Amino acid sequence: MLDMMVVGGGYVGLGAAVAVKQAAPHLSVEVVEAAPAGVWEKDERASAIIAAAGKMLNVLGVWDEIVAQSQPINKMIVTDSRTSDPVRPVFLTFDGRIEDGQPFAHMVPNVAMVRALRGAAERLGIAIRHGLSATSFATESNCTTVTLSDGSTIETRLLVACDGVRSKLRDMAGIKTVTWKYGQSGIVATVAHERPHEGVAEEHFLPSGPFAILPLPGNQSSLVWTERTDDADRLVASDDLVFEDELQRRFGHKLGELTLVGGRRAFPLGLTLSRAFVAQRFALAGDAAHGIHPISGQGLNLGFKDVAALAETVVEADRLGLDIGSLAVLERYQTWRRFDTYRMGVTTDVLNRLFSNDVTPIRIARDFGLGLVERMPKLKDFFIGQAAGTTGEGHPKLLAGEAI
Repeated sequence: MLDMMVVGGGYVGLGAAVAVKQAAPHLSVEVVEAAPAGVWEKDERASAIIAAAGKMLNVLGVWDEIVAQSQPINKMIVTDSRTSDPVRPVFLTFDGRIEDGQPFAHMVPNVAMVRALRGAAERLGIAIRHGLSATSFATESNCTTVTLSDGSTIETRLLVACDGVRSKLRDMAGIKTVTWKYGQSGIVATVAHERPHEGVAEEHFLPSGPFAILPLPGNQSSLVWTERTDDADRLVASDDLVFEDELQRRFGHKLGELTLVGGRRAFPLGLTLSRAFVAQRFALAGDAAHGIHPISGQGLNLGFKDVAALAETVVEADRLGLDIGSLAVLERYQTWRRFDTYRMGVTTDVLNRLFSNDVTPIRIARDFGLGLVERMPKLKDFFIGQAAGTTGEGHPKLLAGEAI
């Protein structure tokens, strides 16, 4: 019988498996991944990794490998305008450095992150089963029996669902969600440009939604481009000439001519918050527990916070001789993570509704607010510390750079 089985082999699932196994080598941990082997290497996306998550990855022994392929964010610029405006006034700027002089975040190719975590899993002896999904599970007093898509069964003391925002395991567990759609889609693409970005990230608030330009290594940037769903589908289906023309209108000409690198995809945007994060011998983590708007760039980092809290909960319970799958133990993880997750979900929801419109009174009020924050250095420092995950109390040890 396994001690912990993780369903979902992305960065959250792998992170949870590695964090627990590293701190408690005697526990048996396996990962089940629905995608065939090698599919993860085709992921062209990149993600922002905040400073606190970087500290955790450093403790897990993978940060040096990841940071070598990353781009630090040295500065953040926020504008608010219409797409047709010839000039985009800058209302707010953030220095990308935090108290210790480190960047508050790095942009990391997803492939680099998953490769490093898979390497750590292999070194720790964590088996990863590819091409399999969980079709059902039954929980008894001392274990959960999971049936896989090939008909085999596995018994485990704790089942951790990291199977995405449309989690089938969450539904099987009977956990309800608070869910609504925004009528928006996020277009994800990578572009090359003539001039260097100098590590500057930009968030342009446009009437259809935020248009984020995030620096990558070399003269490349990752885009998270929010449009109304019908417009996003039309843009993704258009030829390269039309797409790049629309892109240039929003991106501007400051970095010279743009060239699309790789493909482009659109993802429908919405808010999904699980009403519970745990059940007997069962825990949700990552997008299976929460799916939020990308306006703050915190989706992946919420997942890494889940990893740190869950791993500490499991490992400390094991050291005390407690049952790691019991609801009494898992309630600590839920208490630790649910309020922070709900707060971030509400924050992103309010920000999206506030900035994804062209109502003149609202525009005047929000631009006044941005300008006010720009003139208050201590408030800006607080916001950047919150974004980096370095302020506040009660963080899991891994997010503070400490071993469990």
